[in-house]
Amino acid sequence: MMMSNSVSKTLRVEEEHLACAMGSGSLAVLATPAVVALMENAAASLADELLGDETLTTVGTRIAVEHTSPTPLAAEVTATAVLTERDGRWFHFDVRACDRSGEIAAGTHTRVSVQADKFQAKADGKLDEV
Repeated sequence: MMMSNSVSKTLRVEEEHLACAMGSGSLAVLATPAVVALMENAAASLADELLGDETLTTVGTRIAVEHTSPTPLAAEVTATAVLTERDGRWFHFDVRACDRSGEIAAGTHTRVSVQADKFQAKADGKLDEV
């Protein structure tokens, strides 16, 4: 089975994706956090495909994105993650998002593989700390 080195994810901009709804701005345009989440989703999907182990998952550790063009309500946006390097547990991606007018955001993203149950238990354990 041949593995891909890129994955794309598409969304139609809904009310909940707007800057004015997410609190990241006052305009009815695609919010930067929404485009970043779409980019992360593409990268996470690709990393999970490459891991091939259901006990492992990846978590985002770094993202640097320039969001350079607005996208209105009801438009479609596609984010693509391209694996540029894999170093042990670390995955490095170039990420890009486009609407029908062209590129709207681009940057880099890093993820690391973790044991899913241990990582979740570590996070949940913070609730017990006082």
